[in-house]
Amino acid sequence: MSSAATAKEPVAVVGIGQTQHVAARRDVSLAGLVREAARRALEDAELGWADIDAVVLGKAPDFFEGVMMPELYLADALGAVGKPMLRVHTAGSVGGSTALVAANLIAARVHRTVLTLAFEKQSESNAMWGLSLPIPFQQPLLAGAGGFFAPHVRAYIRRSGAPVTTGSLVAYKDRRNALKNPYAHLHEHDLTLEQVRSSPMLWDPIRYSETCPSSDGACAMVLTDRTGAARAPHPPAWVHGGAMRSEPTLFAGKDFVSPQAGKDCAADVYRQAGITDPRRQIDAVEMYVPFSWYEPMWLENLGFAEEGEGWRLTESGVTALDGDLPVNPSGGVLSTNPIGASGMLRFAEAALQVRGRAGAHQVEGARRALGHAYGGGAQFFSMWLVGADAPAT
Repeated sequence: MSSAATAKEPVAVVGIGQTQHVAARRDVSLAGLVREAARRALEDAELGWADIDAVVLGKAPDFFEGVMMPELYLADALGAVGKPMLRVHTAGSVGGSTALVAANLIAARVHRTVLTLAFEKQSESNAMWGLSLPIPFQQPLLAGAGGFFAPHVRAYIRRSGAPVTTGSLVAYKDRRNALKNPYAHLHEHDLTLEQVRSSPMLWDPIRYSETCPSSDGACAMVLTDRTGAARAPHPPAWVHGGAMRSEPTLFAGKDFVSPQAGKDCAADVYRQAGITDPRRQIDAVEMYVPFSWYEPMWLENLGFAEEGEGWRLTESGVTALDGDLPVNPSGGVLSTNPIGASGMLRFAEAALQVRGRAGAHQVEGARRALGHAYGGGAQFFSMWLVGADAPAT
């Protein structure tokens, strides 16, 4: 068999759609919510339901909404009747993992054009208390994900010597970026840095304004092969590398500040994409930051800064929209958080950047962008690197 026959098919993102993200989308059912995002992705690609060969969807745990296996009744809304449909679940990283499963189906030439979608309707349940396990499974008053991650943030501050104001800088930056994103949940026009710094302490050192909201929303993408990309009405984003990694939630020697699975996942993506210096070779990053302190922590974990130095990039303005490594130009998870879709939003926003279609939050000249997602107790990771140019064959 020739090497051409065994090589992976190049994968392109030709359509991207998302819903308006708000605290409660009471105007639509769950089916209406996902169809809204899917239709926008199809319209962006100028394709119809008949052009889709398969659907890959993902969401967070079913108990977040109280609807078990919703994919069964969403098939009709997603044009998947009579077509293969897969569901993916990797906790909060699921949106990214879902996109990677769809991309791999095309790379393996199982399907030519795939609709991938992730969603959450948090208003129909309560994710924070759903994540609050009773004694003896965790200590009392550890309400929600913030209670789990706060000790890891404190450990990072001790190890790095970061000033306690760093988290507020991240939150203020991302909320200001969100003002340029019409789909973002939070549009806090009058927010000041001082208001962020003086907001109530929820989980020391995480303050109210340094946390993500609870959102209803969905995100969809149309992925296709080289032939499909040639017919696309707009420049595609090409997938240069993608990977998933996981590790146990708890084990002896686990580094909660900088998990090994995150490092390994990033290294694999960089290897596939030919990235040897991510700080200089990547133009924009859409990073999963549900609590503001995770920006400097992930900057180190993903190889953009040396250990203990990530906070310096934030403090110096490097990660600002006009900095030389913009992080979360869309406003990120700190501004929009439909949990099941949050990872896919990072992937989709990275693709929008290299397509030059990010609107007011476009990073000028962006040619390569990283989409990043993590989930669970920081044990699931998914990432992809997309570029404006087709990968070398």
